[in-house]
Amino acid sequence: MLIATFNVNGINARMKALIDWLTQAQPDVALLQEIKSAEEAFPGEPFRDLGYNVAVHGQKGFNGVAILSKLQIEDVRRGLPGDGNDEQARWIEATVVNRKAIRVCCLYLPNGNPTPGPKYQYKLSWMERLRLRARTLLDSEEPALMAGDYNVIPQAEDAAKPESWEADALYLQETRDAFRRIVNLGFTEAFRAREQAHGHYTFWDYQGGARRRNHGIRIDHFLLTPQAADMMIGCHIDEHVRDLEKPSDHVPVVVELDA
Repeated sequence: MLIATFNVNGINARMKALIDWLTQAQPDVALLQEIKSAEEAFPGEPFRDLGYNVAVHGQKGFNGVAILSKLQIEDVRRGLPGDGNDEQARWIEATVVNRKAIRVCCLYLPNGNPTPGPKYQYKLSWMERLRLRARTLLDSEEPALMAGDYNVIPQAEDAAKPESWEADALYLQETRDAFRRIVNLGFTEAFRAREQAHGHYTFWDYQGGARRRNHGIRIDHFLLTPQAADMMIGCHIDEHVRDLEKPSDHVPVVVELDA
């Protein structure tokens, strides 16, 4: 089973690039972030034509997450638990069923800039809610994963120029500590379990020739429960997607599971 995460940076703006990638890569499940579309306006038909079932948690013009699955989608839940007043569409989860059932959680973690300030406090409180949900997933002892744009640079090796991110919400020590508290509950960070070298990125800014200079950062991650990690065959970054016509500033990350 191939499961991918991809921050598309606007579903309508990236439709051609996304369709081209789905056709070429053939993921069984694609977890999308920053769709920038309300659920009722989401252009689902092109994906259904490719054989995908669609589940969306969106809002007009901002944020938004979606699950595309060639497998049956069951028990869809929208919104990260822990704050009934949070109106930002940043979390959707569901169970997909192949030979085995996998709980897939798609997330778009807040950016948090500028710091200090309310946006950073929202990021940290969201991460604490995520930690609590992560613990519940682990307690279920079922195969599950949390994937998406975490807006976290976990370590220096995950940035081409880490010194330029030292004051940024993505790399502040408090951010990295919050991410580590989640991983240390018992998750496997899929890409780093397979590749320890520096120089592997999932985001390049549109400005300053970042892609040409390979001044990227790695902020899109898969966290696997032990039951899902036992199924992992591989994990890779589809870096070439950044060079397609009208690309997102992110690229897909793909995990292969024996499921």
